[in-house]
Amino acid sequence: MSVDQKTVRRIAHLARIAVTEEEVPHLQGELNAILSFVEQLNEVNVDGVEPMTSVTPMTMKKRQDGVTDGGYADKVVRNAPATEDNFFLVPKVIE
Repeated sequence: MSVDQKTVRRIAHLARIAVTEEEVPHLQGELNAILSFVEQLNEVNVDGVEPMTSVTPMTMKKRQDGVTDGGYADKVVRNAPATEDNFFLVPKVIE
């Protein structure tokens, strides 16, 4: 895949990057180099290779997904100016 100057200008416009006409050929060469490197990566045989997030095998730490009130609602509302049954009381906004 090759990028032409029109595509470089479009990419710069979409990325909201100001690019002068003198910079377009240089950016075209850089983008083409990046794309050729990606094409080289497509040639690598990855059959049987498991996806990984790190070079060190790890298991994710998981916790039970349960809904609780936290167990300390009274501490949460302790400094509020007005509360009722562990809820914040706020002034009425709409009449």
